[in-house]
Amino acid sequence: MPEGRVFPVWRGIGVGAGGGGSWIQGWGRCLQWEPDSPGPGAMIPVFDYPVWVVLCQGGRARLREVCQRGRGAIRLPKDMLNPQALDCVLSSFQMNNETVNIWTHFLPTWYFLWRFFALCSTMNFLTDSYTWPLLVYMLLICIYPFTSSCAHTFSTMSPESRHICYFFDYGAISLYSLGCAISYGHYVMPDGWVNTWLHQHFAPIAIGNTVLCTSLSCYSRFLELQFPQRSKVLRTGAFVLPFIFDTVPLFYRILLCCGGNCLPSEALSSHCYHLVFAFLTGFLFTSHFPERLAPGRFDYFGHSHQLFHISAVVGTHFQMEGVMADMASRRTWLLAHGAGPSFLGTIGVLVASLVLNLGIIGIFSAPLLWKPCHSSNQPHTSACECKEK
Repeated sequence: MPEGRVFPVWRGIGVGAGGGGSWIQGWGRCLQWEPDSPGPGAMIPVFDYPVWVVLCQGGRARLREVCQRGRGAIRLPKDMLNPQALDCVLSSFQMNNETVNIWTHFLPTWYFLWRFFALCSTMNFLTDSYTWPLLVYMLLICIYPFTSSCAHTFSTMSPESRHICYFFDYGAISLYSLGCAISYGHYVMPDGWVNTWLHQHFAPIAIGNTVLCTSLSCYSRFLELQFPQRSKVLRTGAFVLPFIFDTVPLFYRILLCCGGNCLPSEALSSHCYHLVFAFLTGFLFTSHFPERLAPGRFDYFGHSHQLFHISAVVGTHFQMEGVMADMASRRTWLLAHGAGPSFLGTIGVLVASLVLNLGIIGIFSAPLLWKPCHSSNQPHTSACECKEK
């Protein structure tokens, strides 16, 4: 990167007019990369007050050391190891078109963590194998909203980081679908399906679904510019396929109850609420309402992606309640009539899927990390400029 390349920098609260914060680029106090010594050599970040105020004393020297060691060790693009990441974090506390996207998944992460820690105090996840499917499920419903929040926070650092951030987001969503499959296969499976071929192969098929989901959704990002509609259809299909497979046992139980062959239960009520919000989530993701009706009116509040986040979280809450209700009410019957959960069928499946998904993300990320894309004439995406749709 040539000397003097200027990045957008946060002008902190109290600096701008009226005491509010703002972004500046190319004037006032700014951040730029300059040579560490005369002649060719390492580039270091040189910054003034806006970034300095959020660093502790001695932060400049530490920042230089981290940047130099990080670039030398893993050879990542410079803009992925500079204080622009700090700018992205600061931007989440000021209103822009990503702020609500960030917080609608960051705050629910803490809610799910609180529920998970509460379960840890009442259940023995270490020795009670019957709780292992719930353990996998709870871990993944804590991970997917946090990953989404990070993706919306840091995706504006560069075009490359934007793709990579959403690769991880898609991987987390596909792993969440795996958690649903594991919990449904052990707790929600209809009585007549227990010990059938589908029941015994439910988790292995779910692994294949996660691999397919992550691969298709990551690949769809490379089609966005040239074939935006095809990209949208491919990504939507990648998420819908695992959902349909996971919920087939649940649909069957609901149909049985509609036919009068079962008694209403708390678990089934929660599952029905979850399905309502799941369909609402899909509608919001594909329809782009309400901003389609009034472009520009919902950029900060009420955008379909924000509503999509909220609907997904509420649906996950009801799903969690339904899974735990089925787990408690059906424990005696399930353990008496079917094989209990195994370590390989729960934790082992999670580890295998995690490795496979990270490998897929690495394959799609490698061309973005290694290609010579940071030339002096290539524009960079400024912070808080884009929005994931």
